[in-house]
Amino acid sequence: MKSLNPRFIFLLSLTVVSSSFGFYLPGLAPVSFCEEKSKGDAEECQTDIQLFVNRLDSVESVLPYEYDAFDFCKDTDERRPSENLGQVLFGERIETSPYKFTFKSDKACVKVCTKSYDAGSKEDKLKLDFLKKGMELNYQHHWIVDNMPVTWCYIVEGNQKVCNPGFPIGCLVNQEGKPKDACVINADFNKKNAYYIFNHVDITIFYHSGDETNGMSARLVAATLEPRSVKHSNDDKPTCDGTPMDIPAEFKNNLKVTYTYSIQFKQNDDIRWASRWDYILVSMPHTNIQWFSIMNSLVIVLFLSGMVAMIMLRTLHKDIARYNQMDQEEAQEESGWKQVHGDVFRPPRMGMLLSVFLGQGTQVFIMTFITLFLACLGFLSPANRGALMTCSVVLWVLLGTPAGYVSARLYKSNFSMLCFCRIVFVDFFLMNLILWVEGSSAAIPFGTLVAILALWFGISVPLTFVGAYFGFKKPGIEPPVRTNQIPRQIPQQSFFTKPVPGIIMGGILPFGCIFIQLFFILNSIWSHQMYYMFGFLFLVFIILLITCSEATVLLCYFHLCAEDYHWWWRSFLTSGFTAVYLFVYAVHYFFSKLQIIGVASTILYFGYTLIMVLIFFIFTGTIGFFACFLFVNKIYSVLKVD
Repeated sequence: MKSLNPRFIFLLSLTVVSSSFGFYLPGLAPVSFCEEKSKGDAEECQTDIQLFVNRLDSVESVLPYEYDAFDFCKDTDERRPSENLGQVLFGERIETSPYKFTFKSDKACVKVCTKSYDAGSKEDKLKLDFLKKGMELNYQHHWIVDNMPVTWCYIVEGNQKVCNPGFPIGCLVNQEGKPKDACVINADFNKKNAYYIFNHVDITIFYHSGDETNGMSARLVAATLEPRSVKHSNDDKPTCDGTPMDIPAEFKNNLKVTYTYSIQFKQNDDIRWASRWDYILVSMPHTNIQWFSIMNSLVIVLFLSGMVAMIMLRTLHKDIARYNQMDQEEAQEESGWKQVHGDVFRPPRMGMLLSVFLGQGTQVFIMTFITLFLACLGFLSPANRGALMTCSVVLWVLLGTPAGYVSARLYKSNFSMLCFCRIVFVDFFLMNLILWVEGSSAAIPFGTLVAILALWFGISVPLTFVGAYFGFKKPGIEPPVRTNQIPRQIPQQSFFTKPVPGIIMGGILPFGCIFIQLFFILNSIWSHQMYYMFGFLFLVFIILLITCSEATVLLCYFHLCAEDYHWWWRSFLTSGFTAVYLFVYAVHYFFSKLQIIGVASTILYFGYTLIMVLIFFIFTGTIGFFACFLFVNKIYSVLKVD
């Protein structure tokens, strides 16, 4: 195995370190704020600060909802900034809010609106019930100021400060008097079978006013809040110092909920604008665990590399040299991988299906590599909302040509785009139908679905045919040895050289390299935690490529030594079986880590998980196949056969 270029290792190390510790957001221009805007500063300095609201989500439900789905205060002049494809697919729905501030203008207990609920109105009862359901399932607000999340910071065990980019609607004290979720933070939340709504927020905005702006203006570097529940004695002139606002479980009397806020500005020149996300990311877990994951994976890679090197440099080299020195009669008495040279390139059964999988796997591989590389450079950071998904979808569409080319070269077939995408789209459409029925913001609008189909049929499919055309024009791949007309009989196999045990064992080591990283990815998707360590992820991606390749080559060699020449599908399934372990881990994660309840949320979780598992299966299977394909071609190309 060739050693890595030292310059490549150095650059990769810089990428990992910069992605893990120095977080910079390229392509996002800073906005300057000042107290009073002069005529010359019309475009350079702003005084008004607009707070945006995003969708609300919960760790107990897969269904996100728009801010307007709940009966909160609405902006009279509501505007929605343009959303990219990734934001729409992820269900983000950003809109303006009635919370509007003026830079450096501190205010206390400002009334936003009052919501009244009539006990005799069915409509009001439905609104209040939906609000209670949101508090029971711990739905979280997500507010944005200057493209930066407004965070709720609190102290957890070990005196560690955690900053969450969301805060709850409210909380519930059940019939036994046991507080749930955020209700544990206040001993005054003690009424049994009652909901406590967080109708007041104390907002603090930190700004930097130093060398970055020459002291003439300021840039916002942090925004935090503290949610509180307050029962206002006077709804017209609130004082924000009352007892908690409790909502009884049974709606019998008329109810009023007044929403208020307090705002203060603080100068903090220690935080620079380029690193203003660090206080959120530093409080998130678990850089040390990430390094442990990398070291664990590297140990597995070194072990496999040693095994492959031993086979390639010692066993194979001696076998080939000895076999080439034998005469024909002695060669016929030889056993092992050399005896199946006349059958090893015999076309497999269901070769067209295999070529389809390999074409799609090539497409996934190139898409993943480019996406992770761009993410390592910072272009797909959390501040660029939806950029990661948008980049992946665009690359997927544009990479139809390699998929068609690989399929046509391997089997002279150009149906690569029509098989796999059909399965994914049917699953995706069914999941979207459930989201439509539930009224979730994650439901893809009909126009977006039409646009995705247009991208598929209008761009991706034609590019697949272009790739297939060039694949057809190329001459077929010639094997290094002739194939016998009559298939050789495969001898009786031991338990460990039979197909199923080998395939099951083949996925263990690649999964062992990724399962820690997989935990953080699943947390990002289902627990709504921010994922930003793309340097680690890219390194694990490279380790996964090496591990899948080496594990498949090892098992392929053992099976050839047992004179079993059916390596085509086996090499694909050996590394592809890693996806089965991924599914098992996803099931374990669902029952042990998540608190999801409800049939719809459960179906959505496993529906989207199946899409992820299918893509991962094709991706890892393609890596294993091409590694084995190159290995088999190499060893039989140096074998002298009459």
